[in-house]
Amino acid sequence: MNFREKLGAGNFIVTSEVGPPKGIDITHLLEEAEVIRNRVDAINVTDIQSSVMRLGSLAVSAILKQKGFEPVFQLTCRDRNRLALQSDILSAAAFGIENMLLLTGDHTTLGDHPQAKPVFDLDSVQLLQVASQLQQGTDMNGNKLEGPLPKFCLGAVVNPGADPLEPQIIKMEKKIEAGAQFFQTQAIYDVKVFENFLNKTRHLKTKVLAGIVLLKSAGMAKFMNKNVAGIFVPDNLIKEMEDAKDKTAQSVDIGSRLIKELKPMCQGIHIMPIGWNRFVPRLLDASGL
Repeated sequence: MNFREKLGAGNFIVTSEVGPPKGIDITHLLEEAEVIRNRVDAINVTDIQSSVMRLGSLAVSAILKQKGFEPVFQLTCRDRNRLALQSDILSAAAFGIENMLLLTGDHTTLGDHPQAKPVFDLDSVQLLQVASQLQQGTDMNGNKLEGPLPKFCLGAVVNPGADPLEPQIIKMEKKIEAGAQFFQTQAIYDVKVFENFLNKTRHLKTKVLAGIVLLKSAGMAKFMNKNVAGIFVPDNLIKEMEDAKDKTAQSVDIGSRLIKELKPMCQGIHIMPIGWNRFVPRLLDASGL
């Protein structure tokens, strides 16, 4: 079964992700993908992550597809107008790429080209609507597409730790109405926060993949608490990382504990290794996945 079929069948889904390099040598990226071959159901490919100029998500997704992986093509609204967004969606379909995660994207001021002019012609809800409309055979202006219709498995993102949470839920409802079939979440470190989110969104009856980011250090945890909206690493986890002699082993232990607690609550796990892809198999083994 492919990713879409597994979602529909109610399988517990596991996804991970890779980040394209700042250049054209993808040797290391392919090595990262190989270590999780047959261990995850799909691999996200980030789209100019953190607004740092990199090799394109579409190119890398196409290469992964050719090499037998199932990619999730991430596409942001930040860098393209509606013409380019629709064109890239169709281009993905031409490569046989069905899975897409459609996002607004980080602002350009956060990246390595802060002088770049952001586009944001569409937002993430509108982009989902456009992808859904393309599946029906017309572009955003109602012009008919030629040939066979593209088929997509459309995903979106949500932040369960947002405060207030209500705007996230409202936008989640709009994304589902626009065609989102699954959601990958921001990193979860407090299971109670995630449980509260699920209690308030059960009426939506959608597929939620809980986000896991491996902690590399106590400093990383403190940085996220201070700078990343909607993420809170509890003090006890920070203390564990501070006291750990083997940071990697402790990080994997924390991640596996979180996964074991989250698994009964959700439909899948999305792992964001942030350069630690080589440790994903250890995390999966420790989590029983």
